[in-house]
Amino acid sequence: MIMLFVGILYGVRTFTMTLQTFGLPGVAVSGATATPAIQSPDIPTPEPQVPAAALPPAWDGSSRVTILLIGLDYADWTADRTGPSRSDTMMLVTLDPQTKTAGMLSIPRDLWVNIPGFDHARINTAYYQGDANKLPGGGPALAVKTVEQVIGVPVQYFAQVDFMTFVKIIDYIGPLYINVNQKVIIDPIGAGPDDIMIPKGVQRFDGMRALAFARARNTKGGDVDRAVRQQLVMMAVRDKVLDPANFPRLIANAPAMYAEFQSGIKTNMSLDDAIKLAVFLQQIDPANIKRGVINYDMVLLASVTVNGEKQDVFKPIPDKIRELRDDIFTSSGAISPMALQGANAEDINALVELARQENASLAIYNGTYTQGLAQQTAAYFQSLGLNVVGTATASEYPGVTKIIDHRGRPYALRFFKMLFGIGSGSQIISKFDLTAPADIEIILGDDWAANNTMPK
Repeated sequence: MIMLFVGILYGVRTFTMTLQTFGLPGVAVSGATATPAIQSPDIPTPEPQVPAAALPPAWDGSSRVTILLIGLDYADWTADRTGPSRSDTMMLVTLDPQTKTAGMLSIPRDLWVNIPGFDHARINTAYYQGDANKLPGGGPALAVKTVEQVIGVPVQYFAQVDFMTFVKIIDYIGPLYINVNQKVIIDPIGAGPDDIMIPKGVQRFDGMRALAFARARNTKGGDVDRAVRQQLVMMAVRDKVLDPANFPRLIANAPAMYAEFQSGIKTNMSLDDAIKLAVFLQQIDPANIKRGVINYDMVLLASVTVNGEKQDVFKPIPDKIRELRDDIFTSSGAISPMALQGANAEDINALVELARQENASLAIYNGTYTQGLAQQTAAYFQSLGLNVVGTATASEYPGVTKIIDHRGRPYALRFFKMLFGIGSGSQIISKFDLTAPADIEIILGDDWAANNTMPK
């Protein structure tokens, strides 16, 4: 993954630049020989002038971290480029130290969403609006806010990698070997053959071919297939960077690497956090990295008119996207209603422990005529070690228990689904709101009043 490379890049740079403090004999690391410059098309790196955004709080080493990876539209990188850019690629990478798992969730650029402050549009225009209107943090900050709202999870970091920097990174670490799942025609940027046919099976990719492979859209699945290919490339980058044969070269050439690549990587991640995340990523087994794509089962194909121009877009089906999110953001996947009914004590205890570690804040509301139900339920949750921050009488009486998820706390949600026996998607409401009084609000219904598992 690109952020793994960034972390190792920063980490080995820091390590090698401070070796002199040990007083060891030998040639100073700062004199390491740089690798030859990689020849590539003259594609400039834009530098939009926007107010800087504050760095997020330092990572505590135990909380889940989610990173938005951003690539920009190739049309915006030509020599005559002017103005802000649109995002070409959006991918969430999430890391969970509690379970030593990770996930990758790809978001199609044509997803029709509400962009905070700019009404509905394709999600790839969020970056453009942030840059064009010179908002604090520019395009990356507005892209992060938009993704948080659509997916319903907090995003701590972003990482934007320029196309040509991506190419140079691949060529520097060595060719990628990817098991291609279907034949695809690619069109590399720059001089040379316009079309190259990549067959099925394990194939070798240099930087330009890897970029073209990740961007190709000409297979039957269109953008969905494209997102799958991008994830294959990211996993291949991960494998290459973690290959022990590469570490001596990364260390020996760290100053040259930093000088060549730093201008093409933009992130709000601090140096310390990059190093800590790189170390943690090394501990995650590839089998524990889940991958998912918002596909055609999770959207409605529609046509909209924007400024007199017809656009084909994907209108999200929120419940379907939430199911994918919960699958990617938990260690054992989404639980079906039938599985909930058959859950055993071991399942419940495991979910309670994960929910406790996640430390979601909870607000409990009594939506029944049973006096004291919210307080009794809050006391029960507190006895389990859960973080209840308040109780009150609800403004509605829904009949059945409802859960409002404001900040994407998947382990707590899974526990409550099991505890309350929730089988209807209408009882789970995703409403991302960082200003809400709690991460999760629970409106207790008559189903819980009549039949609950609390001690009497």
